[in-house]
Amino acid sequence: MSERTAYETWVEDNQRCLVEEFDRLKTRLAGGEPAEAGRSAINDIDDKHASHSAIDLVTHLFGLSRFERDLLLLCAGVEMNAELARVCGDALGGSHRPSVTFGLALAALEKPHWSALAPIGPLRRWRLIELDESQGLTQARLRIDERVLHYLAGVNYLDPRLRPLLRMRRAGELVATAHRETAASVLSTLQTEGALSSLVLLTGDDLEGQGDVATSVASALGLQLYVLPASMVPATPSEIEALAVLWQRETMLLNAALVVECTEREVPKQMSTFIDQLGGLIFVTGPELPTFHRTGISAEVNRPQAAEQRLLWEQALGGDAAFVNGSLDGVAWQFRLSAGTIAQTGAQLRRRLAGGERPEGLLWRACRKAGRLKLDELAQRIDPTADWAVLVLPPAQVTTLRAMAAQVRHRLTVYQDWGFGHRGTRGLGITALFAGESGTGKTMAAEVLANELNLDLYRIDLSAVVSKYIGETERNLRRLFDAADESGAILLFDEADALFGKRSEVKDSHDRYANIEVSYLLQRMEAYRGLAILTTNMKAALDQAFHRRLRFVIQFPFPDASQREAIWRSMFPAATPTDGLDYAKLAKLHMAGGNIRNIALNAAFLAAHAGESVRMGHLLQAAHSEAAKRDRPLSDAETRGWV
Repeated sequence: MSERTAYETWVEDNQRCLVEEFDRLKTRLAGGEPAEAGRSAINDIDDKHASHSAIDLVTHLFGLSRFERDLLLLCAGVEMNAELARVCGDALGGSHRPSVTFGLALAALEKPHWSALAPIGPLRRWRLIELDESQGLTQARLRIDERVLHYLAGVNYLDPRLRPLLRMRRAGELVATAHRETAASVLSTLQTEGALSSLVLLTGDDLEGQGDVATSVASALGLQLYVLPASMVPATPSEIEALAVLWQRETMLLNAALVVECTEREVPKQMSTFIDQLGGLIFVTGPELPTFHRTGISAEVNRPQAAEQRLLWEQALGGDAAFVNGSLDGVAWQFRLSAGTIAQTGAQLRRRLAGGERPEGLLWRACRKAGRLKLDELAQRIDPTADWAVLVLPPAQVTTLRAMAAQVRHRLTVYQDWGFGHRGTRGLGITALFAGESGTGKTMAAEVLANELNLDLYRIDLSAVVSKYIGETERNLRRLFDAADESGAILLFDEADALFGKRSEVKDSHDRYANIEVSYLLQRMEAYRGLAILTTNMKAALDQAFHRRLRFVIQFPFPDASQREAIWRSMFPAATPTDGLDYAKLAKLHMAGGNIRNIALNAAFLAAHAGESVRMGHLLQAAHSEAAKRDRPLSDAETRGWV
């Protein structure tokens, strides 16, 4: 017999049981003395099914007395059985619309007790029955809650009042081995201590992995799992109590567990109050969690390490892994994606490969795209277009930049194959300082590296990171570095002296918290596994503690005449019409590459407006405009002979 057929048979038997129960109540209300009515259907359902009838399950789950059970059935019968509704109306004098009152139940049902409608009694505590108190307790109209009514009829579903707040969490397609082990450990502890009313706290940088752990534990216990975002936790005590009661009722009716998902570092203040009122198995997940009043089991769940990510990629790609096998190690080391992201990306890649797309670079591009989702919200992505050909620097600086690129490219060999990474996770990233005047090519050099390494480049917006509120800067930086760890991107802290300045002598609380921010930056820079580039035109302003953590320091000098001439020659695209440009004379202009680019661009617009090719006259006009911005007029020696 199929599972569906067994369920349908149970529903039919449950309905027959309800009919016999309603017949018993009708006899009782009519003044008769029913025999053991309803027992034949109840015994039948007990013999044929592992589950009892719905009313017996409710009686057991909520601890109802015989009188409370019959009162609940009577309220259900008024809604479901027209004959029972008529009998109730007659018992109330015939002038009332079909309904149930507490006075009627006290007079007609067996073993009545006044406490059945006490606010702390199960009927009202679990909101099985709703009470209209406008006419006094005994004359008040009683109604069964709609969710409970349908449950008694054999229809079980999530309460509609909770649907806007919750979503069902199903098992992930791929689960990391480390996460399976964490789930097994949590499950063992729960089974030892009792899993029916426990709190499990899951922290770490892999929110999706925390959900996988919770799902694995709930599945092993035979529980459905629902997710409640922490932002949906109500603020007022009355709303918290109402939500807690509805959910606790669902844990029993649906045999379910709950995940309260804290996606941000800031956990709502009312979270502890909410958790205190919840029953059943509760998971709380998030990057960091505070200490709650209620004690629980704690476990850390982070994104899989490189070796395990490679195994996950092999599982996600299946037979197609052979096509991209040469890039699996590099991808596993460069990007720290969750198992769920790997599964989703792998499915997309399989479809693209099946469609005939060439595999070269496909996996790497897909990982870059997957890693952008979070970082795009926190920093500005720069599309790197510059290459080595347009970067004009002295040979020593170019050599150092190429050495940086080589270290990023060969980290897998040195850290994993040669064992340097086994000595600890700190200091495995590469941090460089680009120092020099504005416009000397610092940002362009970062673009060249991103282009060379086929990585995304993100400029950090200091105005969005630094906050006047205590602790907010660290939270912003933590989110930034966590997202960067996942994406494998290059971070560019432009004008970093504003953020990485020297720690000051502590004179007041502001100094103390400012120093804490710098200290936190020092720790995260050292722990970051990717390439972070700091640029500054005030090298002396940086905290000395950073220098030990800098793998490379490159001074970008002001370009000399020969370098300026090379910059001018590389400035105009091949499609730009030019006429009579004298690059040697242009090189006499004492300006850095950034200013030269502005002059060339403005001159191009002047020429386009005039319908002419770019000439020295256009460049002279644009050069005077650029000099005016700097409040430094051009000398005759710089522009002599231009026109």
